[in-house]
Amino acid sequence: MEEFLTAHFWLAVGQIIMIDILLGGDNAVVIALACRQLPQNLRVKGILWGTAGAIVLRVILIAFALTLLQVPYLKLVGAALLLWIGVKLLAPEDEDSHSNIQGSDKLWAAVKTVIVADLVMSIDNVIAIAGAATGAGGQHQLPLVIFGLVVSVPIIIWGSQLVLKLMDRFPLIITVGGMLLGWIAGTMAHSDPAVKSWLPQSVLWSYGLGTAGALSVFLVGTLVKRRSHTVK
Repeated sequence: MEEFLTAHFWLAVGQIIMIDILLGGDNAVVIALACRQLPQNLRVKGILWGTAGAIVLRVILIAFALTLLQVPYLKLVGAALLLWIGVKLLAPEDEDSHSNIQGSDKLWAAVKTVIVADLVMSIDNVIAIAGAATGAGGQHQLPLVIFGLVVSVPIIIWGSQLVLKLMDRFPLIITVGGMLLGWIAGTMAHSDPAVKSWLPQSVLWSYGLGTAGALSVFLVGTLVKRRSHTVK
């Protein structure tokens, strides 16, 4: 119980909430598109059931990810993916990823669309959240994940427009989010079982690799963004 009162635990909760808001903003769009053809009296049910199914599925995926990340070298792979996700966050591609989301006038068909679309779109969330949870350490990683999702999902669904407006007005939020993913990538790579035998397992090394990951995302993301603007 004492672990739930530590600053380390609540820092990880904050990271999970920020990750889910930054990477999960599309989920609100998916839900809206999937439920747009439902009769007015069924839309709330479609949103609630679809969201509940998506959350349960995501918790299951993260539970598997937390287990798999104990296998040597998989944290290194996850760290590389997080660096790539962070760069994409800073320099997003111009594409309409929602054009193939089909609405339905049947409740359970809309719910199924929400769940399947969320499954396809949530791989980056799963990797990032699992990385943040493993960084917290301890034996309460899954409760930590569930708590973070429970707090962040309502923000995504009911506050997505506000969040998007804040991101448009303050681009620094996205930059900090991308660098956070780089930080998690660095600290996750440091805790991989494969590197523990030859890399010093000190807080200084962990923070050093985290800082290197954050700076890498910032520099590469900024370079890619500038180059894409130059091409246009």
